[in-house]
Amino acid sequence: MIPFSPPRIDQRVIDEVTAALKSGWITTGPRTKQFEKEITAYCGNKTTVAVNSWTAGMEVLLNWWGIGEGDEVILPAYTYCASANVIIHSGAKPVMVDLNPEDFNMSVEAVRKAITPRTKAIMPVDIAGFPCDYDALYALVESVKDQFQPGSEFQKQLGRILILADAAHSFGATVNGKRSGSLADITCFSFHAVKNLSTAEGGAMLINLPDSFDHEAIYKELCIKILHGQSKDALAKAQKGNWRYDVMEPGFKCNMTDIQAALGLVELDRYQENMDRRKEIFRQYDAGFTDQSWAIKPLYKTADRETCYHLYLLRIAGATESQRDAIMQAIFDQDVSVNVHFQPLPILTAYKSRGYNMADYPEAWNKYSNEITLPVYFDLTDAQVQTVIKAVKQAVKQVMG
Repeated sequence: MIPFSPPRIDQRVIDEVTAALKSGWITTGPRTKQFEKEITAYCGNKTTVAVNSWTAGMEVLLNWWGIGEGDEVILPAYTYCASANVIIHSGAKPVMVDLNPEDFNMSVEAVRKAITPRTKAIMPVDIAGFPCDYDALYALVESVKDQFQPGSEFQKQLGRILILADAAHSFGATVNGKRSGSLADITCFSFHAVKNLSTAEGGAMLINLPDSFDHEAIYKELCIKILHGQSKDALAKAQKGNWRYDVMEPGFKCNMTDIQAALGLVELDRYQENMDRRKEIFRQYDAGFTDQSWAIKPLYKTADRETCYHLYLLRIAGATESQRDAIMQAIFDQDVSVNVHFQPLPILTAYKSRGYNMADYPEAWNKYSNEITLPVYFDLTDAQVQTVIKAVKQAVKQVMG
């Protein structure tokens, strides 16, 4: 069976994680701090705080920014449930919008229509690793500054709607040469096991606010917030005579460990190698489906934007949802694993029961109903890529004729 997205665990990773274990320091420590610095250097943002998941990081960020009951956060209807769940957990309302016809990202025009005086943040989601149109989003929030009603000191200082990127998929993606992590005011990455860069579980909060913000102070504040509001972490308390600490606020508990960071440092060091291989797999898929009239290949590179080659979202022209499902089963029957990214939120019980209606998001349904995600990972061989292509073609022929 060709798996869908196994992590790249080789001897180098094993050696680095083993070294972290043998060091005697396995929670947040020097490796985590080094990982944060290297992420900042790679992405070009101003400061980075590593956490134990995207979800935990985004919940901390919403709380820190002062988003809560009565507020609204705009996000696409086409995303993983975590994007909406963290907003609900904050007490705010997720305001869902439809997608662009040409890609899987949120429509800026739909965002424009969804803005109200209660809008505190826009959460663009870089689906499959292809960046949203951040220039258009910044132009939009500047154009509606007069509607903005700040609810916290940070919001007042910014003076407009926050651009809060869900970049769970897009580590390494670029817009005009700038990397994801430096494209939005604040960005949250996921380093889950299936991501291009994995720490098994993990994430990072990247801050890139205007220069008027004190990013050094923000780093310290977020480090306190992710450790129960404690004024010193375990490494600081381990110093001779430095045991006493204070608790500054009732914070969260979501710090990254040095075991996770050890894995992440290896992944980051060889990240370009990883992306190059993924890019080649995309090229082979494109070539393999070029002569198929039913194949709608994904948009992943334009004059100014380039994906990080996280997911290859193939669509089957003319297929219904049930036909797509049958095609997937026929692919599985040939020992090839595929997936769907994503089920739009309004078709899921948690959101349907809150009043969201799939009929309000026709483009999201259009994308979902005939989409199949193909395997892409470093260790996928050229021969396996050709096996995937053959399996997809055979399955489409079997179901669609």
